[in-house]
Amino acid sequence: MKRVLISVSDKTGLINFAEELLALGYEIVSTGGTKKTLDDAKIKTIGISEVTNFPEIMDGRVKTLHPNVHGALLCVRDNKEHLKALEENQIDLIDMVVVNLYPFKETLAKQGVSHEELIENIDIGGPSMLRSAAKNYKFVTVIVDPQDYPKIITELKTIKDTTTETKEYLAAKVFRHTAAYDALIAEYLTKKVGEKFPESITLTYDKIQDLRYGENPHQSAGFYKTSFIGYSMASAIQLHGKELSFNNIQDGNAALEILKEFDEPTVVAVKHMNPCGVGNGKNILEAWNRAYEADSVSIFGGIIVSNREITKEVAQKIGEIFLEIVIAPSFEQEALDILIQKKNIRIMKLVMDSTINNHQKVVSVMDGLLVQDIDSQPIDKNDWKVVTNKQATEEEIKDLLFTWKVVKHVKSNAIVIGKNGQTIGIGAGQMNRVGAAQIALSQGGDLCKGAVLASDAFFPMADTVELAVQYGIKAIIQPGGSIKDNLSIEECNKHGITMIFTNMRHFKH
Repeated sequence: MKRVLISVSDKTGLINFAEELLALGYEIVSTGGTKKTLDDAKIKTIGISEVTNFPEIMDGRVKTLHPNVHGALLCVRDNKEHLKALEENQIDLIDMVVVNLYPFKETLAKQGVSHEELIENIDIGGPSMLRSAAKNYKFVTVIVDPQDYPKIITELKTIKDTTTETKEYLAAKVFRHTAAYDALIAEYLTKKVGEKFPESITLTYDKIQDLRYGENPHQSAGFYKTSFIGYSMASAIQLHGKELSFNNIQDGNAALEILKEFDEPTVVAVKHMNPCGVGNGKNILEAWNRAYEADSVSIFGGIIVSNREITKEVAQKIGEIFLEIVIAPSFEQEALDILIQKKNIRIMKLVMDSTINNHQKVVSVMDGLLVQDIDSQPIDKNDWKVVTNKQATEEEIKDLLFTWKVVKHVKSNAIVIGKNGQTIGIGAGQMNRVGAAQIALSQGGDLCKGAVLASDAFFPMADTVELAVQYGIKAIIQPGGSIKDNLSIEECNKHGITMIFTNMRHFKH
């Protein structure tokens, strides 16, 4: 008779699977809560203590860490010495292991969980059994995921065993599972002791979906999420439309990063990971109008995010143009009815909680990762310094704050022109700052008169100010710090422009 050891925290499909195994002639060994569940279902089991001839001790911390378990799993069955050791020590073989682990991730996600409770949810025996069985997959079938139960039963019924290919597939899955489990524990403890950049880093992500393709159709791609997700594309719920693409997710992420800067009603429009329009307003309709009018050409085929409910009036406006995605915390039913008339538009609902779950950003480079703190330091206007003769008015300060929040999220070199809660010109990703300014100012045209200008980094020369003068810019905000700052300051004083230094730059590569 073949023997299976079952010990699972996820009991999905357990009863049916165990009944199938019994019908196929398997003897079931089980532990703790799993044994109770099977016993309650009138499924005959053998307790782990009957196998080890040793009681479960220390509140269950020690029960499967025993030669009668690991010898049964690790025995190489075509090795005579191994078989002799089994016989001499009266160890019965275990042919299948069905184990999933203490719910550390789920415990970590609980509100107010204590460190002691988390430590108790670090599984020791489970990973040990999984690793032993997976190492010896040639002889032992090891299952960590209930979704694999039907495949196993089908093969057992068809060929009386699992195939070598299936055993290898399951073993690989086990080592991914235990690696992710250990990585999560390591991440928790590393953060607890305040280690920001440890000697090694292991990241774990769970797949959300396969994507149709990557940035281009010839590239394959998938979407993965961290264990804990909040205000992000990973937790947005799709209500309508085609599947998200790789580029949709990238653009959505860029838009949400900008939206997080604002508490007032705001709409952000993004195209190719740069904002093409950002609008604040007294209500979301006014914010939409400002974001759309900021660049009514580039918004076509882009995405928008809103931090307020999409109303019927806004939906009617959206319906007049082509957009890839609309993301908002909620939608009026009439608004939803209007939007779903467009077959392909992705409509997504997202709870917009500004809590930051991840304080570091990880970027992939060839053969490596770059890890840094995210650019999330709050704006403190007390750190700002007016460096010109002309002081800033209250209205100018409001506009400068708005544009400073936006320019932070524009690819460097970046220039943003803004006025009255609306971007009117954006220059992104240029090789020199004057080029970025020229794009932003020419886009804004006559609207630049009386507007403000924000730059993500300092002016190495006075040329950006000289260009701004031609368009009637009235105030400029920039980090300062160039050895030629005085040239820009003098040019501003010459033309009665206010200039503020923030003493903080926002490069975005």
